[in-house]
This record gives sequence, structure tokens and C-alpha cells, in this order.
Amino acid sequence: MRRRRKTSFNQRSKVPVASHCQSPRRSAAPMVPVRSGPALAAPQRMFFVTSPLLFSSATSPALLPCLTMRFGTRTRSAGLRRDCRGLANGVWYVRPRRAECSLPVVSMQLILTRFAQVHVTGALFFYLYILISLFDWRKGPNVVHLIVWILGFAGELIMASTTFVAAADCHFFRSVRNSDSSKDGNCIDYWTKIDLVLYLVRLLHLFALIGVFTIAWIRKVRRPDDKLEEGCVGESTPLLNGHRRSYDTQNDNGQVANGQTNGQTPNGREATGRRSRGRTMSNANRSVPRRDAEPAAFYRPEKLPHKTWLEYLKGYSLFFPYLWPKDALILQFHILICFVLVILQRIVNVLVPWQLGRVVDALGRVIGDVARGDPLTMDNFPLKDFCLLGGLWILQGQSGLLGSLRSLLWIPVSQYSYRGLTTAAFNHVHSLSLDFHLSKRTGEVLSALNKGSAINQFLEQVTFQVFPMLFDLLLSISVFYYQYGALYAEINLVDTCWYLYMTIKMASTRADQRREMTNADREEEAVKNESISSYETVKYFNAEEFEARRYQDKVGVFQRAEANVQVGMVNMNICQTLVFNLGRIIAALVCGWQVAVGMRSTGDWFTIVSYLTQLQGPLNFFGTFYRTVQQAMISGERLLELFKIQPTVVDTPHARPLESFKGHIRWNNVSFSYDRRRPALRNISFECQPGTTTAFVGESGGGKSTLFRHMFRYYDCEEGSIEFDGQNVKDLTINSVRRHIGVVPQDTTLFNESLMFNLKYANPSASNEDVYEACRAASIHDRIMSFPDQYDTQVGERGLRLSGGEKQRVAIARTILKDPRIIMLDEATSALDSHTEQEIQDNVWSIGQGRTLLIIA
Repeated sequence: MRRRRKTSFNQRSKVPVASHCQSPRRSAAPMVPVRSGPALAAPQRMFFVTSPLLFSSATSPALLPCLTMRFGTRTRSAGLRRDCRGLANGVWYVRPRRAECSLPVVSMQLILTRFAQVHVTGALFFYLYILISLFDWRKGPNVVHLIVWILGFAGELIMASTTFVAAADCHFFRSVRNSDSSKDGNCIDYWTKIDLVLYLVRLLHLFALIGVFTIAWIRKVRRPDDKLEEGCVGESTPLLNGHRRSYDTQNDNGQVANGQTNGQTPNGREATGRRSRGRTMSNANRSVPRRDAEPAAFYRPEKLPHKTWLEYLKGYSLFFPYLWPKDALILQFHILICFVLVILQRIVNVLVPWQLGRVVDALGRVIGDVARGDPLTMDNFPLKDFCLLGGLWILQGQSGLLGSLRSLLWIPVSQYSYRGLTTAAFNHVHSLSLDFHLSKRTGEVLSALNKGSAINQFLEQVTFQVFPMLFDLLLSISVFYYQYGALYAEINLVDTCWYLYMTIKMASTRADQRREMTNADREEEAVKNESISSYETVKYFNAEEFEARRYQDKVGVFQRAEANVQVGMVNMNICQTLVFNLGRIIAALVCGWQVAVGMRSTGDWFTIVSYLTQLQGPLNFFGTFYRTVQQAMISGERLLELFKIQPTVVDTPHARPLESFKGHIRWNNVSFSYDRRRPALRNISFECQPGTTTAFVGESGGGKSTLFRHMFRYYDCEEGSIEFDGQNVKDLTINSVRRHIGVVPQDTTLFNESLMFNLKYANPSASNEDVYEACRAASIHDRIMSFPDQYDTQVGERGLRLSGGEKQRVAIARTILKDPRIIMLDEATSALDSHTEQEIQDNVWSIGQGRTLLIIA
């Protein structure tokens, strides 16, 4: 019996590799390096020079132990292999035709066809993506597009010409085709025909674009007088589809021209209440069309602004100083450790499928040994591989050991960011001027202040989920390319790109619906807040049913908008699943066929499928994340708008504090108007000496309260000047001016705390005896002592548990506690009976000695 030659096995692929690919019957023939020479035609020389690069990039050493080739018109069979040390100086070695291989012969045509498949399919999908992007282009083409099209046309023409010339060389193509397929005399194979057709389509498309743009540009140059109507904004025209979406434009008068009728938009809102899409959030402080009595900065955006994602995200850089723990080194160290853990998680994600393939291959060897009758022992059982795989599984994932440790370290960082952002937003609202607070809706402001958590969540997701996800995608494509060849890398790349493009595109089309849902949610919250806070008014007019219907209508609007968003999410999830699983099925089929013909091992199939399954997690998260981030950014728009509002009354750069104030006041020709069409104050001049009392008497709406607001620097006068002790109030710091002024308003608002808390609010350092003395001066001490809890009595929301007269006397008492140089009484005794009013006036005259009193009667 003839003795069989010993054959070595590749541990990874389980494919038998004959040592040096030698013949079993005779000794190995000498290796002949294939180099360019006079015997080879030019195309053949080019092919052989570049063939090592092609083989090394698309195939592994185990896949091409032997190949069949032909040189010129003389048929010779040669075994092609790599040297044991790899490519020797980049040269492939060829053996004489009589050398026989014990491996399945893979023809050169199969390898070249694989390269053609990768090139043609990749180019087709990439060009299809560019074509779809051009259809979605909102702006019209310009000279830059024309230059790019001309360069692209020249490049495509050169590549198409060279491809056709190379394809027409029958000798070259017959040298790499088998004898059966070359009998028909056709030198251009199937994939080359597709490639040439695609070149022709691209050339015709570019030629059409260049021609249309050139004709349009020439016609525009010949008719320079044809301009757009004055005041109109040039419409945005898509690049290819010939129609445009209806975007709002704005004329010079601030009116919105959007093609609507009766001054209304499709959603029923007045057209003048909408902000033009051309405006962005940075225009918050400018005069823009808006609803009556609603500030521009708190207009709810209903459309996505015309911004790129980079510009859009750039606006959110305003939050970064509040989010970064610049003064906490320990938190910065936590952030550094979190990034290290994220990198380790990426490494583990790569190792898990690779280790799974090793375990499958090891089990295959054990099963083969047992089938041959070898006993199963701990020596040949892959226990170490199983333990390593289990350890990697414990470390993998967001809920794994590394992910849990990262989440634990991020807790104090997240709390710091939330605390800094919400506190800054709260302080910013208090720093805004009175004109903002008079026109705001409390529910809107509270809703904006509650969005700090959304911004914090957005930061965490971008840092620890988006960036790692992108890294996982790039890493998986690289692993497929270097480990399994260009075909699998292309399948992964095309599938990923189309998945991301489809997700972004579908989510972008839902942005307006999501913004509509957010606005409806805010409307619902505002109605609920206002209705509950106006409880007594509702009861006065028996309006419970009306309020119930009003709130129910707002809930219905929100639910309809929410249903539209949910339907869009379901449709997007279906498309995402179809796209991703299509790529996974193709990769599994290709690898399964290679396993069936012996080109790959079963472990390779498990590794590839595991990589793709593992990749589904980041891709599915990207779809969820894109929707979540889009919602967080839409919610954050309100907080961003709030931060962009600046107070209208601020300290000048060289303002100085008001010290040693005696109480002298002078008005010099002061004019002011809330609305320029109707002045509130006109050329007002008067003077108040220290220690005097001045009364302002007039009809309602005559400007008496406006005088007090200017004195307290809620507003700055437009003309003239206001002087304290001969100093212009605009040259003094706001806090120092207000520190010397005490105000008793007509409508007193108290905190839902104890009476002692509300009284000491004017002077936290005051003692209890000081509080008692101030309350006696305001004729409220005996009344408070009659309460069951006395000074610990809870006053209720806005002080509703006290009567109007009691609230006014509490306001007078805490103004006395403040001990100001100027006391302003805005009809402070209007809610008192005549006896109490006379008693308080007597006390006011006594405490007003040496102070300047201003009284509105």
C-alpha cells in the first residue's frame, strides 16, 4: 500500500496545506519567481506587478495555496503559493505545470471576479448615496458645484477609457479565463460590462448637470436686470428634483410670506406669530415677528432651523462651561478613568467574537478526535478557551463589569453637571429684566428650567455611547478587511452606511413632528399650571367644566402629535431591521458557501456572524440615540433660548456703588415708552429733598407705577436722567441702588413658608426682637400672636391664607426691617379699613423721619 504524504493543517481554517504545494509523486520543483519581462505583454506585466497587493488585501494565505494561471497564448498550468515566510520581496512564485496540488484549485478568474464584485457593488452603492443626497440638497448649485462636476467628468472619462481599453485586450482577459469560457470569443466578462455601463451613466449624468447649469448661468448673465422682487428672499431650490419645499420667507416689514391664506399657517396659527425659517436661535434678542405680549426668545420653534449639524451643535457649546468640572480635580480624574474603561470595552468587543470562533474550532477538533476513538480528557478539552470566553462575557456590555464601573464613576460627574446647569439657568432667570417677567408665561419658563436633565443626558450619551459606537463601526470594518478580506468589509461598510443614512434621513423628516409634540406638551403643562394657580378665579365664574374641556383639548393635541411620532418610529424600526438583516444574511450566505467548499472553517462562520450580531447593538442604539438626542436637543432649545436672552437693564462697565446715600432724588426731563407709538412718560422733572414726603396722584394708567419702576431701575429712561445725590443712576450699580430702596407693592406676594421666614426675607440677619418691633410698627404683631402657630404660621401659596390687609401689613413690616433710605408705597393701604389705615399712616410718619417717602395715592 502506498504511503500517504503527511499533510499539515492550518489551525484557523482547517484546510489542509501541502508543504510547499509539492507533488505527492515527485520532489518539489524549483520555484520560479514571476517578474515582468519581454515575454509578457504590457497589461500582463502590470497585472503581475500588482498581483501581490491584490492577493494580500483580498485573501488570506490559507485561501490561496494553489492557483491556476495561463500565460499568453501558450497554455501552462502552474501552482502559485506564498513562501513559508510570507511574500518574499513582494514576488509570487510559480512552479512548472506538472506540479500537482492536493488542494481544491481556485482559478484566477474567481479571484478577479471577486475584486470586480467588490469594486462594482461598492461604487454602485456609493454613487447611489450621492445621487439621493443631491435630490435632498436644499440650496441651488453654484460655481463650486460646476467646477467639481467638470473635474468629476474628466476623471470618470479617463477611468472609463482605461477600463474599456483594458477590457478590449483579449489576450489579457484570455490569460486569466479558463478555456471553456473563452471559446465564445467574448473578452469582456459580466462584471466588467456592469462597470462600463455605470461609467456611462455617470458620464451622462455629469454631462447633463454641467449643460443645464451652464445654460442657466448664460441666460442669467444675458438678463442682468431680471431680479427678484424687492424684499423677497431667494427661494431654495433642490439640486435635482425640480421642486422645492415650502419654506417661510420674510420681507423687510417683518411680515411672513409663506404662501398661506388669511394670514394663517397650515396648523392654524397666525402667520405673524411664526419665526421665519431663515432666522436662527441666535436672533433671540432681536425684534422678530411674534405673538402678542410674547417675547421673541420664548417663541416656540416649530421648524428645524436652516443649520448644519455642526452649526446646530455649536450653539450648545454655551452649556459646556457649566458641565465641565473645572474646579474639581477628583471629578476630572473620574472622567479620565471613564474614558479608559470605554477603550477597554471596545477591546473586549473585538475579542469576544474572535474567542468564540476559537472555541468552536477547538470543539471541532475534540469532536474529530472522539470520532476517531480518542478518549476525551481534560488535556484535549478546551477548558482555557471556555474560561477566557466567559471572562470576556462578564466584562462585555453596558451592564457588564466594565460598563457598570464606568456608570458608577460617572454618577458624581453627572450630578455636578446637572447642578451647575440648573443652578445657572435659575440664576439667569432672576438676572433678567422686568420686561421679560411681565410678558413671560410661568409654565413656559418652568418647562425650560426643567430641561437641564435633558442636556445632561445628551452629554452622557454623546460621550459614552455615540463616540464608542462610531469607533466600534470603524473597528469592525477594519477587522473584516484584514481578517476576512475586502468582500466582507464591503458588506459591512455598505450595510452600515445605508443603515445610518436611512436612520438620519427618516429621523430628520420626523423632526418637525417631534417638535410639534414638544410644543403641545408645553402647552398642556402651561394650561395645567395656570388653571391650578388660578383656582379662585375658576370658582368665581363656575368655570370648572370649561377648564376641563380646555385641558382635555390640549391633551388631545399632544396625543395626536405623539401618535404621529410613534408611527414614524415604528416605520423606521421596520426599515432598520430590514436593512441590517439583509447585510447579515448576505454575509452569512457567502461565508456559509465558503465553509461548504472548504475555504473557511466553521469557527470563521461563527466569528463573522457574531461580529455582525454584536454590531447590531450599536446600530440599533444609534437609531434610538438619534431619536433621543433629537428630542433632547429640541427640549434643550428652550433652555438654550433662555440662556441667550440678556437683561435689558445692566450695569455699565464703569458703574460704581452708591455709598453714603442721603436720599436726594432729581428727575431731569425723563421720557419713556413701553410702545413707541404711545409714550408712558414725557419730559417728567421733579426733585425730592432728603427726609421729605412726595405723593403722586393721578388716574389709573397715568404712569405712577412706571415712576417707581424707573426709580428701582427696572427700566432705564430713554431720554433725560434720574439722579441720586447728584449721581446718574445709570452710572451706579443696580444692586447698590436697590439696597437703599424699600417698596411696599399694591399686590403683595409671599412665599409658602412661615410668617417668620417671610418677614426675615428682607433682612436675614435681623433678630426676632427686630421682627417683633417691625410688626408692631405695621400693626400686625397682635394679629400674628392670635394665630395658633403665631410666627410659625404657614401663609400658603402666594400668601393666600392671609387676608389682603394682613398681607399688606406684612409687606410694610418687612420693608421696615430692610431699613432703606427711600420708601416707596404703591397704594400700600388700599386694602385696609380706615381705622387700620390711619394707624399705619401714623406709624409710617414716625418711621419715615430722615427718610425720603414716595407715596402713590
